[in-house]
Amino acid sequence: MPGARSAKSFADRVADALAIVVLLTVALVAAVTFRDFGLGWDDFTHSQYGELLLKLYSSGFTDTRALSFVNLYKYGGGFDLAAAFIAKFLPFDLFETRRLVGAIIGIIGLFVTWRLGRRLGGPVAGCAGLILLAACPLFFGHMFINAKDAPFATAMAVLLLGIVRSMDEYPRPSVRTVALLGVGIGVAFGSRILGAVAAPYALAAMLLIVTTELQSTPWKTVAQRSVQFLWLCLPALALGYLIMGFLWPWSVISPLNPLDAAEYFDKFFEKPWKELFEGKLIWVPQMPITYLPHLFALKLPIVMLVFGLIGLVGIIVTLVRGGIALNRRGALLALALASLLPIVLAIISHPAFYNGLRHFVFVVPPFAAAGGLAFGWLFERARRYGWPQMASVCFIFLAGVSLPLIEMVRLHPYQYVSFNSFAGGVPKAQYNFMLDYWGVAFKQAAEELKVRLKNSAEHPPAGRKWIVAICGPQLAAQQVLGPEFETTFNEKQADFAMAVGAYYCEYLKAPIIADIEREGVVFARVYDLRGGPTPKLLTEPPP
Repeated sequence: MPGARSAKSFADRVADALAIVVLLTVALVAAVTFRDFGLGWDDFTHSQYGELLLKLYSSGFTDTRALSFVNLYKYGGGFDLAAAFIAKFLPFDLFETRRLVGAIIGIIGLFVTWRLGRRLGGPVAGCAGLILLAACPLFFGHMFINAKDAPFATAMAVLLLGIVRSMDEYPRPSVRTVALLGVGIGVAFGSRILGAVAAPYALAAMLLIVTTELQSTPWKTVAQRSVQFLWLCLPALALGYLIMGFLWPWSVISPLNPLDAAEYFDKFFEKPWKELFEGKLIWVPQMPITYLPHLFALKLPIVMLVFGLIGLVGIIVTLVRGGIALNRRGALLALALASLLPIVLAIISHPAFYNGLRHFVFVVPPFAAAGGLAFGWLFERARRYGWPQMASVCFIFLAGVSLPLIEMVRLHPYQYVSFNSFAGGVPKAQYNFMLDYWGVAFKQAAEELKVRLKNSAEHPPAGRKWIVAICGPQLAAQQVLGPEFETTFNEKQADFAMAVGAYYCEYLKAPIIADIEREGVVFARVYDLRGGPTPKLLTEPPP
């Protein structure tokens, strides 16, 4: 029908144009706001790792401190290396540059998710998946502040797109697809050894294609096609190994080092602590197996949950019923596994669960892409009935997306702590779950303290600096306070106290200088301790 084809063509053009507008809008927002995001517990250590990696390469591999630096040498250092290098040229300080680089990598993740959804479901589905991910506070917030898990999420999205394209083109993937697959392998393994979890996606998709072909094709032909596919993909492994070695040099010093890293992270390698979950303080190695599904149900936007689950159910139905090209079925299986398998494996293996969902941010892009497929399917159904029905579907979708967007504006720059209305939002979630586990609110707290002292023209006692007792990430506090302040963890006499709004920081009976609040929740607080002894700040050891 010419009219239907014309409507589809117009909708596809609008979807592609809208996707570009969304990407540009996120880029603009990031450019304006990246300096708002504070420092957390790991920022200093990661920044040191990046500098040591730079020195490793600039010294001609004579300065090898990066190869034994705390436990970070067991991680890939691509983000830290890039941020340390770029900071040499930009007019921002190192930590502002790290926030900007994180935003850029996150936007790449958004772009890749768009292309993934577009590849599998067309322009409308791709645009919808992109919008779902851009409006996800968990992903958006982490891409600015998280040097480990957010870059890994983008890396895994690149690898998944390479797998999907290779299955779509089986048994003769193009050179571009093989190159993309190699880059994906390199950046994923060069970020975390957990990139190995992608292997089952590809293996299962290929097995689906091979076993289905065997039902109607001589086994020799099937074997020849599979060997041809594997042979053409070999350069991807070589390219991936080179990239991994560059981003994670320790991994190629010995062939068994990646296995050593996998064994290391398979066990909980830190001193256990308690975190708030379901209103109780629980030791992190003893978290219930409901930890992940419960938090995903409460932290992802409801619109993403609804469309993502519909999309996954639709993929499963499609895989069972068939009716589409075999290669596309293999690609869809890879997408479904990328969304579900890491969670299932974690529930079965039951490692220590902590810090909310930050270790599982990498399943959010494929889940968003699945949600985009669901919207694309609903849009196609509505198209059969005319423009009013299509407009209604779009209105419902955009209305659902507007809720997390409004929440992100209200919480800025603490978007990553967001909880949806199933949890009662952040005001109610504060009594049941960890919120600012990264401790990033000290930036605003320090600014409030400095403004207060400047406006009152106060100066520290002669011969010393202002002393601030810290409950939270001390190195981050020292950085944001600046050289005119001294920070301390101990009972040394302090002028002020600065505490994150976590359960392990004592509520002090002292004058409050500043509260950093969002939606009635205190994320950080500054106390005036002058004239009295420094009180105990900790109720329990911090994580």
